[in-house]
Amino acid sequence: MKIMKPIQISAKKLSPNQKFTAAEMGKLWATYVGNSMSNQILKYFLRNVEDKDVKLLLQNGLNLTEDFMSKIVGFLKGENIPVPIGFTENDVNLDAPRLYQDDFYVHYLKYACKAGMSLYAVAIPLVLREDVREFFVKCNECTVVFLGQINNVLIEKGLMIKAPEIPTPEKVDFVKKQSYLNGFIGEIRPLHALEITHLYDNIESNTTSKALLIGFTQVVKNEKVRDLFKRGLNITDKIIEQCSEKLNHEGLPSPTLLDHLVTTSTFSPFSDKLMLFHKVDMFSIKIRAFGNSMAVNGRKDIGFLYAKSLMNVSLFVEDGANILIDHGWMEEPPKAADRTKFE
Repeated sequence: MKIMKPIQISAKKLSPNQKFTAAEMGKLWATYVGNSMSNQILKYFLRNVEDKDVKLLLQNGLNLTEDFMSKIVGFLKGENIPVPIGFTENDVNLDAPRLYQDDFYVHYLKYACKAGMSLYAVAIPLVLREDVREFFVKCNECTVVFLGQINNVLIEKGLMIKAPEIPTPEKVDFVKKQSYLNGFIGEIRPLHALEITHLYDNIESNTTSKALLIGFTQVVKNEKVRDLFKRGLNITDKIIEQCSEKLNHEGLPSPTLLDHLVTTSTFSPFSDKLMLFHKVDMFSIKIRAFGNSMAVNGRKDIGFLYAKSLMNVSLFVEDGANILIDHGWMEEPPKAADRTKFE
């Protein structure tokens, strides 16, 4: 194995004294806000958990959020940048009765890890200052290790259906006809490995999203937000159904629903602000997931499925953002100078 040779770069150009770019400022802001939300949620989960393995996972997740937030505060204060408010103890009622069963927590943690990794992985190539880049590399590495622990618990406790197995190819082959792209009419080929992977991933994420939504819908106080959550449930249900149908049509298994892991409690552990922000954030991440899925897809019927879902999810995010703005709940990220002031 060849080892990469070091490249000599002027230490001055990588100095921590360099002013933050928009990438560094924006990604640190988003990471702080997201982890402040997770921090409050995990504190509540820890008050309502019995399984010792699940409790350890929750504690590990909480420790990560606190470590990440602490380091970001150091970065921002060092540059005289205001620390975001994000979410605080005012957004959680730790004494609220249990809303989800222990098994759900493990699925939720996996979803949260996938969301975090997508944020950190995008930041790494964009961030130029070495100390900030190293921070995001560390965030990614810690989250990968944590995700491994979560998957091990899911497998050990029989809480997940593994991604489908397919036959081992006998030889390398090339596509010979345009019918390879068919999906609605004519000769329709079996799903290829990448299509299967993303269909499975979208079902897995959306079953977690749906169960979370069921709980939020039960406890939310604001009627407008509740109506939006009900709409989100319909969108999520349809995504799960359509993606599962594609896999099941070819005799491939799909992840199961988690609805039964929601209790009947109607006492809210979270503020309406936190719950709405969380669902707008989760649906925003669906947009990225559908984009990744479309990028490796080769069948027109599946492409149409993702495109239609993308439109419905985007409208949900816009309507959710409008409610956040109406109630003064949307914290503004750092922004460019307003040049119209000088006109």
